[in-house]
Amino acid sequence: MWIRSTVVYRTSFVLTTVGGVVVTGLDFVGIALMFSHVDVLAGHTLAEVAFLYGLSMVSFGIADLALGSMDRLGRRVRDGTLDTLLVRPVPVLAQVAADRFALRRVGRLLQGLCVLGWAVASLDVVWTVPKLLLMPVTVVSGAAIFCAVFVAGAAFQFVAQDASEVQNAFTYGGQTMLQYPPVVFAQELVRGVTFVLPLAFVNWVPASYVLGRPYPLDLPQWAAFAAPPVAVVCCALAGLAWRTGLRSYRSTGS
Repeated sequence: MWIRSTVVYRTSFVLTTVGGVVVTGLDFVGIALMFSHVDVLAGHTLAEVAFLYGLSMVSFGIADLALGSMDRLGRRVRDGTLDTLLVRPVPVLAQVAADRFALRRVGRLLQGLCVLGWAVASLDVVWTVPKLLLMPVTVVSGAAIFCAVFVAGAAFQFVAQDASEVQNAFTYGGQTMLQYPPVVFAQELVRGVTFVLPLAFVNWVPASYVLGRPYPLDLPQWAAFAAPPVAVVCCALAGLAWRTGLRSYRSTGS
């Protein structure tokens, strides 16, 4: 329904999508401007940083397109309108994800694909079969990890109610952090996004294998291929958190 209502106004949809591409593209423009003053950032060239940027942006773009509406859950919990979703014969998670579905978010995904394509063409990398196969696996796994973060953040709102900004700190904030090499951050932060909230498996770890760079925290070589099981564990934990939060919902009492 929301997709149909969006494409009815085609010019508006095209303009908002192009605007989204331009606005999100300003992030990479800022990175490119920084490289106009330096040749490398923590030992990484512009193409290598663009590769990190593109991987994280594409994975996040997929998750944001599918579950970006999850931050509305807190308002539904606060005003009791979640009750209307509970009485429908459709999973509540699917309804919340589809609530005011914004097709314009595809602009973020398109912009990430453009940067990733340029980075792959510009990298001085020998593309072996394992590296080529790792690319789509990394994108899908990264999208699943971000989806798990979206769902876990929504589950937290059953307790905190309208706490969408807390959720955004881990989703949008995490994606912004992954745009840069891990060596520019403190080791404690890198450990946190590797072993606690494993966003490092969205791009840092598999990209290290592709680029031939040292792994964050001296992880073993096989860690580059661990993104799929990490994504499965994250989704399972997020699903458990969601079911727990949904069972704890008691409406507003009005």
